[in-house]
Amino acid sequence: MATPKRRTSKTRRDKRRTHKKASTPLLSIDATSGELHQRHRAHWSEGKLYYRGRVVIDNAEEAEEV
Repeated sequence: MATPKRRTSKTRRDKRRTHKKASTPLLSIDATSGELHQRHRAHWSEGKLYYRGRVVIDNAEEAEEV
């Protein structure tokens, strides 16, 4: 197994770790429901599951039938 000849300095270690930061997720407004949601994710709005502006699952109709 390979082992380093010298100890990694604190500066070099910290330089490498600067890129590992949490970023805020991108948000968009849905054209159909007008609700704010995370991009490239399905989201619920008023009992309906929307993805890319289309209704995927509609639980509102099932609730009215019962």
